[in-house]
Amino acid sequence: MARKKVAVLVAGSWGTALSRVLADNGHRVLLWTRNPAQAEEINTLRSNGKFLPGAEIPEGITATTSIAEAVENADAVLFVSPSAAMRDVARQAAGSIPEGALVMHATKGFESGSLKRMSTVLSEELGRAEEKLVVLSGPSHAEEVIQRHPTTIVVAAQELACAEAAQDLFMNSSYFRVYTNPDFVGVETAGAIKNIIALGAGLSDGLGYGDNAKAALITRGLAEIARLGEAMGANVLTFAGLAGVGDLIVTCTSRHSRNWRAGSLLAQGNPLNEVLEQMGMVVEGVRTTKSAYELARRYGVEMPITNQLYAVLFEGRSPEQAVEALMGRVRTHEIEEVAWEARRGRTLN
Repeated sequence: MARKKVAVLVAGSWGTALSRVLADNGHRVLLWTRNPAQAEEINTLRSNGKFLPGAEIPEGITATTSIAEAVENADAVLFVSPSAAMRDVARQAAGSIPEGALVMHATKGFESGSLKRMSTVLSEELGRAEEKLVVLSGPSHAEEVIQRHPTTIVVAAQELACAEAAQDLFMNSSYFRVYTNPDFVGVETAGAIKNIIALGAGLSDGLGYGDNAKAALITRGLAEIARLGEAMGANVLTFAGLAGVGDLIVTCTSRHSRNWRAGSLLAQGNPLNEVLEQMGMVVEGVRTTKSAYELARRYGVEMPITNQLYAVLFEGRSPEQAVEALMGRVRTHEIEEVAWEARRGRTLN
């Protein structure tokens, strides 16, 4: 494959890790950061200590504080900014991105207030049809990717050619496998909402509830993700794949998960503002809980776990009260009643 120039915006943990994959594949990577000290550290010390302590940054990656320099003449641009900053970053880059550049994002969240997916935000700011955009998602901790541990992700696009172009950029036979998926909405929705369930998993572990509780939380959390995703137009089968159950498992069970750690700290009685300050990095699940709570109301979807986490984060409910409310819900079926009735009909016949 021909060597490409790829701009990666911004130089957080995930942006840096994905830059390593691109550099390992022989591409020239310009990694943008607003912070001159961070750019200097990456370029001279070959490290990014705040976000990936101990990791070595390859020579194929150059940091810059000029967003125009990063995207000028780029063959591809990858946005990895926090959801709250996506519109601002896209707006800054919009006038300099070449018309033919492949535009991708790897951010898991919704825009606060508007409740828009990141692809919609990019489409609006860049003046590009969503059909031409690509989203990267799946079970992938930056701390493991930067160490070249085997990882498998999915790239989703409404146009196959765009998905395959992204697949070609990132596919690495040694440690980074990439699948394509046409369900743009499902992949984005799954990637965003799994952070909410990871907060709940951290709460559960912090309360000492054990594996039974966490297994139930993950399973029922997946049901919530699928219900909302389907209401938003996603293919329900997407949630059984890498972007759905795969990402959910890794985020709910790993020590690397910021959302899990934040939930665990909350369960120990730490106030939300102190938890976020202690984390030192963006915890997308907090913002996403508010967005998903509002989306569930907009689409008329039942999301009891999300509702209880919303109450813990923003209404002062204790984690113990939230668990009690979930366990005390009115009895119901695990599968939809229509499926139960269909099964009963087959048995009787």
